[in-house]
Amino acid sequence: MRVGALLRLCARPGPRYLQGQRPGPGTREYFYYVDHHGQLFLDDAKVKNFITCFKDVGFLSFFFKHLERNRSGRYQEEFPFLSRCGRERNFLRCADVPVVFTQILPGSEGNSLLSYCGGGSKLTVPFQPGMLAVSPENGRLYHPAPEKAGGVGLVRSALASEWSSEFQFEEGPEKPPTHFLWEGRRYQLSGELLGILRAEKSGLEVEAVRS
Repeated sequence: MRVGALLRLCARPGPRYLQGQRPGPGTREYFYYVDHHGQLFLDDAKVKNFITCFKDVGFLSFFFKHLERNRSGRYQEEFPFLSRCGRERNFLRCADVPVVFTQILPGSEGNSLLSYCGGGSKLTVPFQPGMLAVSPENGRLYHPAPEKAGGVGLVRSALASEWSSEFQFEEGPEKPPTHFLWEGRRYQLSGELLGILRAEKSGLEVEAVRS
């Protein structure tokens, strides 16, 4: 999982690091950032856009399938997630949450899949329409994600906009939506995911303080 130019000094606020640094024999460390579109970058990339993000599906699939909470004792506050490749540590910080759903794909037996972070068919979860949840705090749409990666994923704004007309608000427009229409079915939204999202963000804050 080696990437590009090595040993570029990070200039962003917070702990200083070198891409590809060696904190111990045989160990290398790299630092990444995922934006709210699900695009992955080297954290110290000066320009972050579609041109500079990682696009190799194999790399993205490996990176996100091995993603977990950072409990390594290193950079836990600034980089709350970690993807390991052998003795290589790949630290990740994110604009919101590390999993961002970018497209919907057909699955088996007529079921749909949500693909995330540029991984296409290699990074998917089953689509659960009734588990969609709009956060009252930021108005963003969320869906269940792999547990190791926090359990909650952000739905990319472009995809959320495509679905906006399918939400129903029985408690009024000022409240979160109560139902979602999908492929001829009407799903009641439980709001269960919001509690998981708040607990996850609170947990990350607590771990950052402890670190």
